Amino acid sequence: MVSYAGAARRLVLLSAIVCAMNSSTSFVTAASDPTGSGWRSDLNWKELESQLSPSASLIDTSYANYRDECFPEFFEFSASERSNHALIDQPAGMCLSHLFLGWKDMYPRPSDNGHLNITLMQGFQDLAPVNAGQPPNQEMMGWLNDESNPSLNLPYKVLFPSVASDVVAAIEFAKEHDLEISIKNSGHSYSGASSKKDTLHLNMNRYTHYAPGGITDCDPALSGTAIADDLSNQACLLSLAKNKSSLIRVGGGENWDKTYRAVIAANQALEEYKYHVMGGAPTVSPNGWTFQGGLGGFMGSRLYGMGADQVLQIEMVLPNAYHVKFGPTEWEDASENGFIVPRTTVVSGVCRSNPDEQDEEKWIWEECPEDFDIDFGDLWYAVRGGGGGSWGVVTSMSLQLHDYLPFTEFGMSRSEECSAPYSKFLEFRAKYMMAPQLLNVTKEISHACGDSDSGGFFCYGENVILQAWAMFLEQDNSTDPTATEACFFINDVPKSFAEHNVGSNARFPGKVNTNNVNFMGETFGGVLVPQSWLDEDSEENIKTLLGFQQARLYTAFGGATISASDQADSVSKAHRNAAVLVMDLLGSTPASIASFWSDLFPKMFDISDKTKFPPVFGSNHAGPLLSGPLKEDWMKACPLDWTFAERREKCISSQEAIYGTETLTRLETIKKAVDPNFMFDCNLCIGNNRDLAKASHSQDDGDELESSQTGAQSDEPSGASHAPRYVAAIVAAAFHLFLFIVNQD
Repeated sequence: MVSYAGAARRLVLLSAIVCAMNSSTSFVTAASDPTGSGWRSDLNWKELESQLSPSASLIDTSYANYRDECFPEFFEFSASERSNHALIDQPAGMCLSHLFLGWKDMYPRPSDNGHLNITLMQGFQDLAPVNAGQPPNQEMMGWLNDESNPSLNLPYKVLFPSVASDVVAAIEFAKEHDLEISIKNSGHSYSGASSKKDTLHLNMNRYTHYAPGGITDCDPALSGTAIADDLSNQACLLSLAKNKSSLIRVGGGENWDKTYRAVIAANQALEEYKYHVMGGAPTVSPNGWTFQGGLGGFMGSRLYGMGADQVLQIEMVLPNAYHVKFGPTEWEDASENGFIVPRTTVVSGVCRSNPDEQDEEKWIWEECPEDFDIDFGDLWYAVRGGGGGSWGVVTSMSLQLHDYLPFTEFGMSRSEECSAPYSKFLEFRAKYMMAPQLLNVTKEISHACGDSDSGGFFCYGENVILQAWAMFLEQDNSTDPTATEACFFINDVPKSFAEHNVGSNARFPGKVNTNNVNFMGETFGGVLVPQSWLDEDSEENIKTLLGFQQARLYTAFGGATISASDQADSVSKAHRNAAVLVMDLLGSTPASIASFWSDLFPKMFDISDKTKFPPVFGSNHAGPLLSGPLKEDWMKACPLDWTFAERREKCISSQEAIYGTETLTRLETIKKAVDPNFMFDCNLCIGNNRDLAKASHSQDDGDELESSQTGAQSDEPSGASHAPRYVAAIVAAAFHLFLFIVNQD
């Protein structure tokens, strides 16, 4: 018979076990508390607040903030009325350019493990109606309105830095307490890199704005002088070496709207327009845009290069909390090899010796201390093309300005009566952009025009669109030239693309606006079609691309997107050598995806070396569901009926499919050096899939990531993530002790 004493001992032990289990539950909940009652309330946040500047703010947020501040833009306005301008300035700083980005992988179905046990086909079925423009159904609205939905990917502690010392203080605090940091300017990352639960979130939108007074006209007399120790003249010297005379400094919280308006104001103050900046969509951040490579089809990328090519100097706060400034300090002529800018040979940097100083006039830039072991050449390579949100926090960048050229837009109405001419216009557009010789147009003239995927032309300076269109119609017997006259339009009134779009959304007069916001962004991404493949049979291959009904041709490539590289960036070879980025080329059915990998892929890309997967996809518009083919057979698609877990284990990762094996391997090595503890670990960023790295390319090239890193789950919260393991161990020990006492009784 069991004694009362024994029963009492067992009761005490059972109570201890229950308490331990309850402690585990409450700890996990505190780490990702949807109510916002205080994420990581165990930390002394007052300590961080005491180090911030007077205009900075640190706030607790909640799902309720996301619902109340962000939902209305999507549910109360039509697609044509919505704008990211309405979301950027919301008080809690949580809104994202696409509503579903607030959930893991842009997929709000509830899941405790990041959808690992759900098939991608199930995801397609759930998301397809919304992706097609329909509002969420009743079941999905239940997911969206569930504040305890485990798929929510929102931060519940948000810091709005105002000056660089605020960023330094935040990173120092994160280092001390083993926290992850997420960063956002406008939340425009399709892959979901701008938001992450269980992180200290830095919303940079209220950071110091430099663009309004940030234009510098460089004195030509500087050419040939030595670069100052503090790099104060480095950006101008590099600009002059590129035969350019002006630059603009933009802050880490400014977007293209603010930058464009600064350039417009500067031009309007002159007798004649002088400046042109190569940029992207108005509410996109120049920082994240350039770090992803930067596509600027409507801003002249074929004349001026990609976004990464516009950067002259960068200021950042790194994961080691050093505030640094760096850029090329030695270069050499590369014109004999077809480049229009010098080749960078040496990159140098300096560190701020008074990082707590809030007044920028008193900043002191000096040689970095001996224990600073980051290679600025590697950092320059990594940030320009290697993705935003992963290398630290940008506080400002100096960007190249170009000489102003007159702007003209050409297009065709998409009305029902213009449907037949419009299809022919798209064929003409493809030929003019990618194979101009078919229209007796030189490449040099063709490069003056570009586009995103809008279906038109945005031209700078001289162009021959009208003459080429007339020749095309003459060659094409199926189209009546008179039938196209009412459909074709020319817009040469505005001085620039940006001015053309000022006030284009009546809700935001005075702001540059083009990109509407939707529930979802890109789920997959676009294929970078090589110019070499297109040139093999231009007529036939253009027909092939236009034959994909869902495909959209992003014509921002050729010319300076190749020749404006300083040959020291991580923009993939696929970007540099592309004729066009074709969005939705893979389609969304098993048959269409399988056809691409088995048929087009081996024709377009060199796959002779089975240890080096080639770069295939564009990085700027890569979505969270993107992946490559099977690891064991590159000509077989990753099956849609596999679970997320199976796809991540057995298929080429999105990172490798974007950068290719060689570039990704180097980027991962730099990531380990710059951010060894993965303080910045955004979704689908470099190193974010490190738990799968051993099973992929790194085994082949002998550069495995450290075992202590490969074992971490990419979506596991830092800091608090280890506590449940300890509690679980305590529970297990208590349970074994309980069994021992029972046996003794």
